[in-house]
Amino acid sequence: MKQNNLSPRRTFIKQLTLLTGGLMLAPELIFASSGKKSNYKVAVIDLMILKRQKLSALQLTKDIGADGLEVDMGGLGNRDTFDNKLSDPLIREQYLNQAKALNIEICSLAMTGFYAQSLATRPTYKRMVQDCLDTMKAMKVKVAFLPLGIQGDLIKYPELRPVLVERLKVAGKMATQLGLTIGIETALDAENELKLLKDINSKGIKSYFNFSNAIKNGRDVSKELQILGRKNIIQIHCTNDDGVWLQDDPKVNLVKIKETLDEMGWKGWLVIERSRDANNTKDVKRNFRANTDYVKSIFQQR
Repeated sequence: MKQNNLSPRRTFIKQLTLLTGGLMLAPELIFASSGKKSNYKVAVIDLMILKRQKLSALQLTKDIGADGLEVDMGGLGNRDTFDNKLSDPLIREQYLNQAKALNIEICSLAMTGFYAQSLATRPTYKRMVQDCLDTMKAMKVKVAFLPLGIQGDLIKYPELRPVLVERLKVAGKMATQLGLTIGIETALDAENELKLLKDINSKGIKSYFNFSNAIKNGRDVSKELQILGRKNIIQIHCTNDDGVWLQDDPKVNLVKIKETLDEMGWKGWLVIERSRDANNTKDVKRNFRANTDYVKSIFQQR
């Protein structure tokens, strides 16, 4: 028997053509009329495309081909809170109007200041979190990204666990009261991150999973996702360290990862952070366009 080498998409088109008496319909019309939407959307990060809180980040996101943008809250340093330009109503309105005009969604706000700063020791952490939540509410964004960072690495500094749990309980309660969610990124493996989430015990705190955290520690991405479970993952940084594009990275099996997420019933935002070509990291549009195109080719195929 001759093997059918047609893709599912082409097989579907061929079958539909036979049913319509030989009338060949354009694939775009066939799949548009089906009304089927992808469970996955793809975003980039304004900080990583070198456009932190800049209006021009939105047009660049459009040019890259992404569906949305993760917007940073601004620098932190030794301030009491973030250097957040979007707290200004006029700037925020201009930003939101431009996003709407370009059909770019804001998938999340990022508190990346905590990559280098310590959530466990900063005395004004409540104000920082509240400022982020207030901006989310004003921009109708449902998810915040909160990395525990270098100083909150619970593998290197396990003694910080009690204070981080207590502070994340507070942050979670603040988020829950507004109907929002904070996604945390830790250095822990999935099993221990799941234990951390159970200790925090808040609907407002979930995992913001990052492929690279698993990969650089020799863990299987798909297994880590399965351990965490669908309900505990709010968004995903679909990325690895810089070196090669995702399509050329042997450590990232996106086909397998999609199969895993499909089986889990997870849906949401895949946010591209790094995976830039090491030979040309400064070509922002080329690097992020290549990765966006590839992620979409895997996760948004119909």
